[in-house]
Amino acid sequence: MELDAVRVFVDVVKQGSFAAVARQRDMDPSSISRSISNLENELGFRLFQRTTRKLATTEAGAAYFDRVEGLVGEFDLAGEAALDLVSSPTGTLRVTACTSFGQRVLAPVLPELRSRYPDLTIDLHLVDHTIDIVEDKVDLAVRFGEKPDGDFIVSRLVPRHFRVCASPEYVEQHGTPENPRELADHDCLLFSFPGYRSAWKFRSQDEAVFAVSVSGHVLTSHGVTMTKCAVAGLGPALLPDWLCADEIRSGELVDLFPGYECTATQFDTSAWLVYPSRSYLPLKLRAFIDFLREKVEGAA
Repeated sequence: MELDAVRVFVDVVKQGSFAAVARQRDMDPSSISRSISNLENELGFRLFQRTTRKLATTEAGAAYFDRVEGLVGEFDLAGEAALDLVSSPTGTLRVTACTSFGQRVLAPVLPELRSRYPDLTIDLHLVDHTIDIVEDKVDLAVRFGEKPDGDFIVSRLVPRHFRVCASPEYVEQHGTPENPRELADHDCLLFSFPGYRSAWKFRSQDEAVFAVSVSGHVLTSHGVTMTKCAVAGLGPALLPDWLCADEIRSGELVDLFPGYECTATQFDTSAWLVYPSRSYLPLKLRAFIDFLREKVEGAA
């Protein structure tokens, strides 16, 4: 019995669709169907009830899945553990993050990662919404905000800080606001997400917290685009430090309120590393996490 056919069966049960597994494996759906049929012939019983609208396991198929799912996982882990003892990081690592973090943080360090681990393949899945890392077979996700919930391993990558920034040209034309409350009179750049486009919160050095109503005529859902709009002089923007630190150092942007902490939602949030809970952490994942910590913490 071919182990890969059993893997295909397990994937089909989890995804609920031959087509979804075919897309995930970059195969023709007919190949998935043929693999399942061959497995059924070898086992001597049907694994699925197939209709035009629904795919469901038979009673025997459900019982078979309950027994083999863990065995397949353990078999794969055994191979990974043995390989890790005799090799450097290798294989494909599927990483997900928001598009802006991928562009500004991950992409610039990939050449060094490739040089350090030439046998490691990085599959970057950059999206601006939260995906199911188990269903999408993601090895590592970078998430922002409060500590994520769920049956995952969660580790803080770095605290998240925001800055209110504007270009020198904007400041020269409109003046430098001396207090965050003056932002109510400025045409601000706004993220289009709910909760980000009506008020910004500030915390002074004496821990006093207050909110400032903000408005503006340019909204975007993309962080890198927001940074470019700020550099272009379109108005003050509330940006995470990893999206504006380089521009502040170069003088393209000015930190308007260095004496305040600021946010649109909550203070004391972080960037988090999230990965599926498993009994063994593959070398490729451990190596990438260590590398990312080195690069991100070193740049902070």
